[in-house]
Parts: sequence; C-alpha cells; structure tokens
Amino acid sequence: MSEQLANLRDRIDELDEQIQQLISERAAIAEQVAKTKQQAEGDKALFYRAEREADVLRRVKERNTGPLSDDEIARLFREIMSACLALEQPLKIAYLGPEGTFTQAASLKHFGHSVHTLPLATIADVFTEVEAETASYGVVPIENSTEGVISHTLDEFINSELHVCGEVELRIHHCLMGKNTEQGKITRIYSHRQSLGQCRRWLDTHLASVERIEVSSNAEAAKMAAADNTAAAIAGEMAAELYGLDILSRNIEDESNNTTRFLIIGKRATPPSGDDKTSLLITADNKPGALYRMLEPLARNGISMTRIESRPSRRGMWNYVFFVDIEGHKSEPSISKAITELSETASMVKILGSYPRAVL
Repeated sequence: MSEQLANLRDRIDELDEQIQQLISERAAIAEQVAKTKQQAEGDKALFYRAEREADVLRRVKERNTGPLSDDEIARLFREIMSACLALEQPLKIAYLGPEGTFTQAASLKHFGHSVHTLPLATIADVFTEVEAETASYGVVPIENSTEGVISHTLDEFINSELHVCGEVELRIHHCLMGKNTEQGKITRIYSHRQSLGQCRRWLDTHLASVERIEVSSNAEAAKMAAADNTAAAIAGEMAAELYGLDILSRNIEDESNNTTRFLIIGKRATPPSGDDKTSLLITADNKPGALYRMLEPLARNGISMTRIESRPSRRGMWNYVFFVDIEGHKSEPSISKAITELSETASMVKILGSYPRAVL
C-alpha cells in the first residue's frame, strides 16, 4: 500500500513539473504578444480582450472531462490568464468598497487575483475613475435575485458614456459575525440595506428584537462591528477575515440560490464573443401604448428580452427610462434591425453595451 501511494505521489510530482513548464511557456508567449501589440499599435494597444477570454473559458469548460467541475477548471484557467495578462499590462479595477465587499469578490472572480483593485466609496466614484482612465475597468452591482435592481447603478448609466463590457454572477452567502460576541448579547446589527433584506426572515426568527442599522456596505458593517463588542455585522467570509471577526452563524440568507449580478464597465466597446447580451437604455413618451410600441420591434425580430427595469428620468414629471437586456450582440443583423426600428418609435435609444454572457 505504501509503495503504491509513493508511486502515485511521484506521478503527481512529474505532472506538477510538466504543468509548471507549460504555464511558464504560456507566460513567455504572453510577453511576446505584448511586445508585438506595442510595436504594431503603440500606446493604443489593447491587451485585455473580454470576448477572447470569454471564448477561452467556454472552450475550457466544453472540453472538461472531470473529475473537477466545469466551473472549478474554468476558475483555474482564469487565474492563469490573469497572471499572464499582468505580464502584458497590469489592470487596475475600480469597485464599490471598502475592502471585503461582495463587489471586490466579483471583481476577482471576473478578472482573477493578478489585478490591482481600487476600492471606492460610491458607485458614482467607480464611474468617475473609469471615465478619467485612472482605472482600467469598474465593477458595479446591478441586480440581486432576491431584492431586485440596484437603482444607483441604473441612474449612473443615464448620463455616462461608458460601455458595459461584461457581467459576472456571484452566489451570495451571508454570515453573522462579531468580535467575540455571543449571539444572545448582540444589541445592534450593521449591514447594507440589500443584505438586511436578503436575510429578513432569518433575522425575524433569531434576532427579531435587535436593532438593524443600514450602512454603506457590508465591509463597512464589519469594520464597525470590529470596534463594538456588543454589535454584529452581516457580510461575507472575506470581510470576517479582513476585520478579524468571529463568524457566529453561516449562510443566513433566506434564499439558498441568492445571487447578485455585477456589470463590468469600461471605455471601449466589446466585439462579439459568440454568446453575448446587449443592454439598452430607452425612453418613451408618456402616451397610451408607448411600452408596447417600444417592445414590439424586439418581438418582431425574434429577439429574446431577459430583463426590463424602469426608473424616473429626472427630466420631467412621470417620465421614465427603461433598462432592457436582450440576448445577442448589437452587430448581429436582427438586433441591429430591431434597434433601428426601435429608434423610430422611442424618444431615445442608447446602447449601453454588448458583452459576453457570464461564463463563471
């Protein structure tokens, strides 16, 4: 038995060496790619290609034969790609901070851990940093499967010229945490409004009489709980590790499939990847049948709509803008035709971006 185990370990060592050699070879080629792009394009060279990475990760999952899951093998390749890209051009990713938020976790899931992350105080700040090109891309939350749309993000798109370059979906698991605090001694709970809503039933059952205090982010909640032995926070495990808190109860979200969707924002449009979505901002006159006339070109051209949200336009009483997600890339003939027809009936149509569907 011990000899068999030793042989298996020797084989693992041999494979590790081969894998390391191949990763080093891949990294060396990435450096050659960077030099070739710089020589051909100079300062305008674009190293991160969202459509290329999405296609690579899809093919990784398609050829996976196990025993690792499709998502697990794709995550491994994501980190290899992230490290190789950093040799070409380190990316700076702005996100809604502080450190330890789910938005930071989404940033690392999408771009890998070889990027530089920049925590910012507000969603508006994320847009500003990307617009000023002090950040390569930004990551902002857009909707949660339990609590719905994040209105602050939608509002920013109304006046921004940034493009939606990608999306990432993150399964959200909330933890109750505190600084050496017994659950029965908690006097107040800090968390973001969305998280309090996502854990409402659990809180009503276990901590119904405890004061709930809304703060700007879950990471901020963890930071505040770390300074108060009688307080607790609702946040993710990353925040507990970062602020030195004990986890008092795990997975307290009311819905087990609780998921938040985030958007990647940048200054450049994304070419087709083969499996894309397009986000639109549409305004229509406040007249009978306006919404029907707005959606009819999509149906006529056989385009599937995956989401629609409305927000006050802030440009007139009872005037609204609609945020619509559809399947496909804006360059596809059917989508291009539908948008042209839509522009003839709507007051305004703005293409926020076409981008690869979330792979991980």
